[in-house]
Amino acid sequence: MLQRAVIAFAINVALLSGLGAQAPSPAITPGPYALGPDSMRQPGVPQGTVTRHTWASAIFPGTARDYWVYVPAQYESGTPAAVMVFQDGGNYVREDGGWRVPIVFDNLIHRKEMPVTIGVFVNPGIVAARSDQAQPRFNRSFEYDAVSDRYVRFLLEEILPEVGKTYSLAQDGNSRAIAGASSGAIAAFTAAWQRPDAFSRVLSTIGTYVGLRGGNEYPTLVRKSEPKPLRIFLQDGSNDLNIYAGDWWLANQQMLSALTFAGYDVTHVWGDGGHDGKQGGAILPDALRWLWRDYPKPIGPGSASKQPLMTAILLPEESWRLIAPSEARRAGAVTANAAGDVFFADGDRLMRVANGSASVLSREGGSGVSALRAGADDRLYASQPAKQRIVTIDAKGRESIVATGVAADDFVVSHAGHIYAIDAANRRLTTVIARGAPLTEAAPVERPRGVMLTPDQAILLVSDGAGRFVYSYQVRPDGRLAHGQPYFHLHVREEAMDSAAGAMAMDSNGYLYVVTDIGVQVCDQPGRVNGIIAPPWRSPVSDRAPGAITFGGAGLNELYLSTAAGIYARRMRVTGVLPSQPPVKPPTPRL
Repeated sequence: MLQRAVIAFAINVALLSGLGAQAPSPAITPGPYALGPDSMRQPGVPQGTVTRHTWASAIFPGTARDYWVYVPAQYESGTPAAVMVFQDGGNYVREDGGWRVPIVFDNLIHRKEMPVTIGVFVNPGIVAARSDQAQPRFNRSFEYDAVSDRYVRFLLEEILPEVGKTYSLAQDGNSRAIAGASSGAIAAFTAAWQRPDAFSRVLSTIGTYVGLRGGNEYPTLVRKSEPKPLRIFLQDGSNDLNIYAGDWWLANQQMLSALTFAGYDVTHVWGDGGHDGKQGGAILPDALRWLWRDYPKPIGPGSASKQPLMTAILLPEESWRLIAPSEARRAGAVTANAAGDVFFADGDRLMRVANGSASVLSREGGSGVSALRAGADDRLYASQPAKQRIVTIDAKGRESIVATGVAADDFVVSHAGHIYAIDAANRRLTTVIARGAPLTEAAPVERPRGVMLTPDQAILLVSDGAGRFVYSYQVRPDGRLAHGQPYFHLHVREEAMDSAAGAMAMDSNGYLYVVTDIGVQVCDQPGRVNGIIAPPWRSPVSDRAPGAITFGGAGLNELYLSTAAGIYARRMRVTGVLPSQPPVKPPTPRL
């Protein structure tokens, strides 16, 4: 009973503090670990029901698996119930096992220490062997250890909709929790990390945050990424695994440190156990009380972040807002002028956003346009790659040709009037010096997708959509380029060989904002990602085609991003710098 008292004290400290990240670090709770009364059948407590099912997956082709559904006695048909998903579900659903989740749920729901919750217990998939002489394919590591969104899509697109045919399930992340042990724990965290709108509460025991399939990168990503609305409970033991993939005990401490650094609502209980569920089962009731405390009060992204860049550039009360929905479902080519007016193409239309309101500038001016730029001469420049030219467009939509023979997917116009354009299909980088003859050279970038100038206009940056780098070129006094090298190092989405890096923007401190499929990666002048701004789209796979990005608004303190859905804006703490403005030297960076 002493060790249970120590555990309960540690969790109660977290509860009283309001945020687990603010709680004192508890000492290691020594074993042995025994199940308490909350894990035993109690007289007078209504019992829920458990049913067993099978599932053949399309997202994981060829796999079949068992899953179980627990429905509490208090469930009322038609009233959405909270949901909690458990990986390795067969281990959790047994009433004679080490977890006994149905019993714990019965006791806690009866005492109103957690909401009426339907439990979904899912086993990993297996591809059946072709014969008795062949081995089945065991999908557990593939499904659980990968840090992609495939597994959470499996839950959201297959399992939960199937359960939802019979029972009314809550659809908001605040009403849904997810849990697992070992690889099941990282699967639970990944599901919430990828889709915090779907799962906001995470129970992780002996979590596999090591180098099996990229989980070792989580502490870095947590430290750099804009905090998500998640609440996380961590448990591990000092005698956990230490093998070729890493040290589980150290990895869980790294996760705690990173989550605390980023201001998450997180707490932990450490023990001296090994890679087993003994301590996890013993603390399960208290962990559930902590995860569901204050429900249905929404879980926020936390307010104690120590992230230096994110706190310097983001306003905590601000998020992306859709200011100009796209009629054509293909908005792109966004830019701004010095006054802060924003221009973008929406199908054939050329649009203008001023004072937060969108209007049509031209009903044909957006046709065939891949990129827009405002020049220092107050003219609006547009690239038309199919016609191999760059033009200017006046307020009445009339065009004037500026450069021919240039198939520009993106381009930038310097304050001096030099044009730098990229041709992705032919891997070309073209320079037009003050409307002179185009100078074309082969770009070392496999798939050039974006181009930008630094605030002092001394460096030209070219993003590589097929790699993980943004290339840096020095701009000579005559406007020509020299000394190109892969300089800015970006993060790459799991199961992708590229960052999908595209359009870019700059702020007055010399930070580079690169649109990628995991969000807007923000790099310091020496080329390191310091922060990742959450994107306005939910899934990094289904919406991998964001368009251009720019600073705009009256004070150039709003970040604008074009997507298929339209133009999003987000107010920032920092001020943007446009290539059309006079060059300004940014502050000297820390190296």
